[in-house]
Amino acid sequence: MIARLQRAATTTALIPALYGPDDPRHRLRPRLIGAEYRGADNQLPLVGDPQEVLGGDVLDAPAQRIGARAPERPVWLCSVRSDPRHPDLSDTQWADVARRLVTAAGLAPSGDPNGCRWAAIRTFDHSVHIVATVVREDGRIHSTYRDAFHVQAECNRIAAELGHLPRSVPSVTTAKDYRMPAPYITIGTEPSGSVVAKGSSDDLSATLLRHAGFKQIQDWHGRRHRLPTTTTRADRIAVATHAAEMLRAARYNVDLDPRLDSGLLATPTDPQGLKVAGRQVLELADQIRGASSAADAAMALGQLLDPDDGVLTRLREALEAAAEQVAGLAPDKYGLSGRLSSGAELISTAEAELADTLSDLRTLGAAPAQPGPGHPVQPPDLLRTRAALARSATAPAPKSTGPLAAPTRVPSVPAASAGPAGRAR
Repeated sequence: MIARLQRAATTTALIPALYGPDDPRHRLRPRLIGAEYRGADNQLPLVGDPQEVLGGDVLDAPAQRIGARAPERPVWLCSVRSDPRHPDLSDTQWADVARRLVTAAGLAPSGDPNGCRWAAIRTFDHSVHIVATVVREDGRIHSTYRDAFHVQAECNRIAAELGHLPRSVPSVTTAKDYRMPAPYITIGTEPSGSVVAKGSSDDLSATLLRHAGFKQIQDWHGRRHRLPTTTTRADRIAVATHAAEMLRAARYNVDLDPRLDSGLLATPTDPQGLKVAGRQVLELADQIRGASSAADAAMALGQLLDPDDGVLTRLREALEAAAEQVAGLAPDKYGLSGRLSSGAELISTAEAELADTLSDLRTLGAAPAQPGPGHPVQPPDLLRTRAALARSATAPAPKSTGPLAAPTRVPSVPAASAGPAGRAR
């Protein structure tokens, strides 16, 4: 069984869809097979033509009573269809399916006189439409968060009980049982070479998988997500690892194939399995070492020091997130959380210290100004950068025993002889 949820402003707006076109030759004949009107008149029909229920404000009455507090679209519509390869259910069976679905969603719990009103309507074989209001009889509004997951989970159990699904599913179903995500989501590699994620039966996990790069496929086998067989090995590992990280952050249990986990590929015997982030930084270091000009070095260094998306910025954000996560998962481990926060602060200090480094490095590539006779003056930024480079390139000189006065001007000298000036600064 597959369920689809929609919302509407009034039940009257559903009449054109349930009754079909105005042409008598194609006019549908919907029939009411079950309903619960709660505090409404008990003489309302439970079977027959649903025109009176849809057009008489029967289901809309609770929303009308609370006025402006009512949601913009208080009507809840759930369309359910069964596998046409199996025999169709009777009206009584479909009415029982509707009652179980509104119970699983929490709209109309059993024994709750203040639950939401609902009605089950059939138009075609192998399907049923459940129309309800999200406003309860006591004026409270039902929260529709994860309704799609609750309803689809119940549909899977009903289909298993009817023999439409081969897997075994528990028969006892309540809304409380399915407030947490699915037990496991498996991400693995099929013999064809494509990466498939199975077990995603709710909208949240499906959204996270699509965001990671998976393509959704939904058929009679259920909802699945896969990557094309043409996806490169590096992309398969990156997408699968990213999807697993997001799902675990959302408190799903994920079984990730070790061959797709980039965190497990860094082993001493596998030089090609370095972690992605570390390999990228290593490549940047190689680019900086092999730079033939200051502009090339600045371009590579910019990926480390970029204030918006640089490696240092992302590393600081990762440590801050780790500190918050540790503080939430283990409040008594405040020392560990504090160390992570201190590390993030140190990186923030380093970012501030290196804020002007890129501009200074780019200045090295600019053409120096031509000084006039007897005035060897150079740009201050260029002089400061050269002095810093000279300090790192020359050996430290012995400390002076006398007082060392700060120079008033840095002379234009070769880098090899700029050591004393650098120390004076």
